This record gives sequence, C-alpha cells and structure tokens, in this order.
Amino acid sequence: MSRVIAIDPGMSKCGLIVADISEKKVYEAVVINSYLLFDYVKKKYQNEKNLQLLIGNGTSSKSYIKALKKLVPNLIIAEEKHSTYRAKQRYFEIYPLMGIKSFFPREIFILNKNLDALAALIIMEDYYQVKFDFSEKVKTKTWLK
Repeated sequence: MSRVIAIDPGMSKCGLIVADISEKKVYEAVVINSYLLFDYVKKKYQNEKNLQLLIGNGTSSKSYIKALKKLVPNLIIAEEKHSTYRAKQRYFEIYPLMGIKSFFPREIFILNKNLDALAALIIMEDYYQVKFDFSEKVKTKTWLK
C-alpha cells in the first residue's frame, strides 16, 4: 500500500487528503486550523512508515515546508496554481447536482463549503496525473477550533 498525504497550505486553515496511490482512492478529506498541521502530519507518520507527503507551493507554504522537511526529508513540493478555483469544478464531479438543482447556477451550492481539502486533491491529482475516487469509507472532518 502506498499512501500519500496531500496538503493545500493556507494562512488560517489547511486542506488535507490522505489517499492510496496504487488504489487511486481517497480515505480522508480534512480541513484543519493551520497550527494543527504539524501535529497531524507527525501523528500520521508515527502510525504509517511508508507515507509520502506532498504540499502545494502557494499561500504561506514556505514556513510549512521548512517545518515539515525536518520531519519528512523527502517532502514533495508541487505546483498549486488555480487549485482552489478548480476545486469548485471538482466538487460537482464528486457531488453532481440532481433534479431541479441542476437548473440553478452551481455557485450557489458551494458558498459555505470548505474546499481546501478538494484543493489538496487537485494538487495531488496534478502531481500524479491521475484522478482519485472517494472510498465509501472516506472520513471527512473540519477541525477549525
């Protein structure tokens, strides 16, 4: 099993995806406060030894990269240009509008959604050049406290 954590870093919150590369499946989609990122990754690395870490090179990533390289020397830094914008499109691929909702503008259905985890998914899909599916057992959480 070859697992990867993909991170969309942000000033106040970070999106994370935990996926299996060989299965092309996402098992966790998480949005957390930025100050929890290092502890979250550290805990994951203690539990799984063969884990890759991929981080986007955008918003405030330099400080995260510096801290995470101490924990994970083989940290992968990936391009994340337009990942949040593209996460909106990917949202509707994963959760298509059905019935009467399909006649309304898509944008009204994502106004209050945290798309940071989907931005991390976009970063990961771009890097590995493959689309990932969501596992039936996918854990989705938002830790913003």
